[in-house]
Amino acid sequence: MKTLSNGDYIVFLIYFVVVAAYGYWIYKRKHNADATSKDYFLAEGSLTWWAIGASLIASNISAEQFIGTSGSAFKMGLAISTYEWMAAATLIVVAIFFIPIYLRNKIFTMPQFLHQRYNGTVAMVMAIFWLLLYIVVNLMSILYLGALAISGISGINIIWCIIALAVFAVIITLGGMKVIGYTDVIQVFVLILGGLVATYLALNLISEKSGTTGMLNGLNIMRAEASDHFHMIFDKSSPNYMDMPGLSVLIGGMIIVNLNYWGCNQYITQRALGANLKTARGGILFAAFLKLLMPIIVVLPGIAVYLLYQKGMFHQEMLSSSGVNDPNKAYPSLLNLLPTGLKGLSFAALTAAIVASLAGKANSIATIFTLDIYKKAINPAANDRQLVNLGKISVAVAMGLGVVMSLLIGEQLMGEGKQGFQYIQEYTGFVSPGIFAMFILGFFWKKATSNAALFATIGGFVFSCIFKFLPQIADLSFLAPYGFSKDNGKGVYEIPFIDRMGFVFILCVMGMYIISKIDQAKGVKTNGLEVDASMFKTSRAFTAGAIIVGGIIVALYSFFW
Repeated sequence: MKTLSNGDYIVFLIYFVVVAAYGYWIYKRKHNADATSKDYFLAEGSLTWWAIGASLIASNISAEQFIGTSGSAFKMGLAISTYEWMAAATLIVVAIFFIPIYLRNKIFTMPQFLHQRYNGTVAMVMAIFWLLLYIVVNLMSILYLGALAISGISGINIIWCIIALAVFAVIITLGGMKVIGYTDVIQVFVLILGGLVATYLALNLISEKSGTTGMLNGLNIMRAEASDHFHMIFDKSSPNYMDMPGLSVLIGGMIIVNLNYWGCNQYITQRALGANLKTARGGILFAAFLKLLMPIIVVLPGIAVYLLYQKGMFHQEMLSSSGVNDPNKAYPSLLNLLPTGLKGLSFAALTAAIVASLAGKANSIATIFTLDIYKKAINPAANDRQLVNLGKISVAVAMGLGVVMSLLIGEQLMGEGKQGFQYIQEYTGFVSPGIFAMFILGFFWKKATSNAALFATIGGFVFSCIFKFLPQIADLSFLAPYGFSKDNGKGVYEIPFIDRMGFVFILCVMGMYIISKIDQAKGVKTNGLEVDASMFKTSRAFTAGAIIVGGIIVALYSFFW
């Protein structure tokens, strides 16, 4: 039933009051009227390792995971977990190789890195790219998917849900990165607890439907009766191959997806850039361990709903209003079965995930606009007070744009029958390969030039568009035997978007290499970063933790291959 009882509202109100009160306490305790803009946007030197790790996960886990990932799990199963488990491996790589470079070179924003390593033109182009990406894809999708879920649970009109989420997120964001970072600790606790409750309920329901009791029995029954949903690597015959193209999820485009997201993304790296190296690495390692657990709360529920639907537990109208199953309704449908109180807790968990992610995204938008566009190109003489005030205004403006876009086009892009999570990944992937090529060569190849970086920035996007629309004008069936194209059911052979990202990345690297060589022949100078091997040395504790994470990932893929 799509309603919340008085008990559910009480639980949710307690969560809201605790988060708001704690955020206000942090703001008053740590706020300084003379705080610098870096202190406001980055919480420079203020976040502990556990706050950094929790904030990374709280910002990452949002409606796109609870709703989108669970929906993809309903459709394709455990394979969608590759985004979580490969992320854990990626975080280790970022902690060892990326973060030391940022911290040694005193880099606080991604456009600043591009300005310092290449030039102002590259930095400005990418700052604008990032703003558009964060607002058009991320804010809009989080607001729409989050509101869709909350509306599905509470019965409240989706328009009011979108507005309420935006207002709540703005309140949190206006306190700056310190408030976001520390309130994210509560948000993570609530979202994990609420997520585990939903998973526990789902597995118990499965065991009860089969005449047994207990969560473990439910898990074993689910693995036996939905065995097709427990494979990590799909072969070319799988209907889900277009979304998860075989080994590409291990050694292909998925690496680019993760390294770009976790290592070259203001929204994520911002949490660690205000800390020292030991604290930043500790926080990132903590986030890697949490990432290993995420499929329990965002993937297993989706598979459980699939099996319960097969058993007749869910009626068609719970997952669709037009006869086509909507994966985005899988998780809300499950939460509607929770008893009073627990439903309120899971409702709070979902809201916590959405609001934390919105707040982090809005703060990154404000940081890039204020420090990398306004300060650099519009008003270089702006003082810290002006920058902080402008940052607060830009938070409200960005959230307002997100609200308008989610109302106007959210349903068209992520409505019934579409996988919201895959939408986000595919359209983010239009810029990911070029960005990652520019960063990775900028880190480790001092001869990469600004002209080459500009090529990767614009050329990567152009190449992505070409590969996206190429199947409409050319027959790509000759790639099918190699697994690089597949019939989309309409006689058109398309390239899986993860493979497209791999191809575009290779083209960007090749283009950057050629252009850099031409520039070198002309005597063009480059701005190398301070990089030496000693920066990448890790402590024994971090090394031990990284080995444990790596071992768990190998075991998981071996078991569920």
